[in-house]
Amino acid sequence: MRTLHDSLTWVDSGTATLNAAVASLGDASMSEPSRLPGWTRKHVIAHVAANADALGNLVHWARTGQRTPMYSSPDQRGADIEAGSRLPAEELKRRLARSAEALATAMSKLDEEDWSAEVLTAQGRAVAATEIPWLRAREVCVHAIDLGTGVTFADLAEEFLAALVEDIVAKRGLPFVPVGPLPDIAGYLAGRPHGLTDVPDLGPWL
Repeated sequence: MRTLHDSLTWVDSGTATLNAAVASLGDASMSEPSRLPGWTRKHVIAHVAANADALGNLVHWARTGQRTPMYSSPDQRGADIEAGSRLPAEELKRRLARSAEALATAMSKLDEEDWSAEVLTAQGRAVAATEIPWLRAREVCVHAIDLGTGVTFADLAEEFLAALVEDIVAKRGLPFVPVGPLPDIAGYLAGRPHGLTDVPDLGPWL
């Protein structure tokens, strides 16, 4: 069972993996298609940056008790991503770094009582604030793969993959977990590239 410490550790390692994947990208390569239909790599990076800001809203909610939704509306979420996708590569990299650092700093200030506070996800699901790092870990790790720069599920921590599989199976309500290498199972369940055969298509997730 994952712990708060586990999730915080995966946020750090996933952020490092994502940053390494982004570091060498210039405007041309960053504007190329990602593995997500209809999104360039810039869209993916802009989304991850906006996600840090949105989760920062939940941290603020947990710390102050002031209701602060992740996004004011789905339209605002989409507009933020589109605006970010039009930034020059170096500016977008700085935005990604700043947003991640701000979220990490904000989370470091939460005490035990804050972590137990209830907040709402973008889907309206009530969760304890301890879920915030897990939500962020999923974003940075899975979207590092979506950039299509060579990062695969095999590059992620085995413990993270096991937690991811457990989470997706529960969220999708699946009656089974396919047999195979853990990175392939995680990729399949997440609707990403995998090496499994004779399994039904599950469609995209996250």
